[in-house]
This record gives sequence, structure tokens and C-alpha cells, in this order.
Amino acid sequence: MPDRRIAIDIRPLVSAAAADVEALLDRTFGPDRHQRTAYLIRAGMPPFESLNFAAFLQGRLVGTIQCWPIALHLDSGGAASLVMVGPVAIAPEQQGMGYGRALMAAMKAAAEAYGLGEALMLIGDPEFYGRFGFSAHCTAQWRAPGPVEQHRLLAGGCNVPDTSGMLGPRR
Repeated sequence: MPDRRIAIDIRPLVSAAAADVEALLDRTFGPDRHQRTAYLIRAGMPPFESLNFAAFLQGRLVGTIQCWPIALHLDSGGAASLVMVGPVAIAPEQQGMGYGRALMAAMKAAAEAYGLGEALMLIGDPEFYGRFGFSAHCTAQWRAPGPVEQHRLLAGGCNVPDTSGMLGPRR
């Protein structure tokens, strides 16, 4: 358990070794994580480096957040640009210590600063992400290229489309 007197150290994700990030993602989500629907939605897209952060505890990587350019390909034609938030990965032994909240706060602040916070989406726990303004209010008509529990398909921001469409890479 971390010493509560130690401040959470949040840095740009590029400050973490790529191998450490991959190992943390495997520990958090399992080595089969690449088969998940979130990976299909963002397939082939480079991440938004300016929105990606890492959390460290005494120099050791304990958490990451990454964001990706995606789109809701509208059934009516065209596409709405979105930022996909996730994965948010916290080392299992550090969960519940505030790292996820700190990473989400850093990402949201950066998204606002870069003008990217108006249409965010993620697949996740409504109870946790609801505190950051995410809900399933506008996502009932959204579809994904793989299985997803509809109540876990969440969005936040003032430009989230409330219409039908398929999530996928931004073209």
C-alpha cells in the first residue's frame, strides 16, 4: 500500500518505457486484451500523445491512460469525430489508491486545453466514470464492431452525438 504522504506522480506517457506499459496492460487486462472490442474500434489509429499519461510510485510505473482518435460512422451518412479514452490501467495492487482518478483528471485537463474534450467516449464502469461526466445517455443507438455491454458504452462532452451509428477508426 503506498504511503499516503507520497504525491501521485503523473507524467506524459512517453516518459514510461514501452515494455513497462505493455507489461502493465497485460497484468491489468490479460494477454488476450488485443481481442477486445476497444482495440477493434481504434484499430490502426495512432494515439493522441498529448492526452496519454503515466502514474508512477517511487519511480515505478503503476498506471496509464491512453486516448485515440475514432469516429461514430453515422447511419445517416458522414461521421462524428470522437476521442476514445482508454485503456485506463492501474496495477492490480495499486487499485483504489487514487491513481485512476489522477490520470482521468490529467487527461480531461489536457483534452480541454487542446480543444479535444467536447466528444469523449469509453467502454467502462458507469459508477467510476460517471464522476468524470461520462454516461450512457447518448450512446443507446451506438454500435461497436465487437461485443459490448451497452450500459458500459459511455460518453461525455458537449458535442457527443445522440444518433445511431457504428464506432470505428477515424478515417
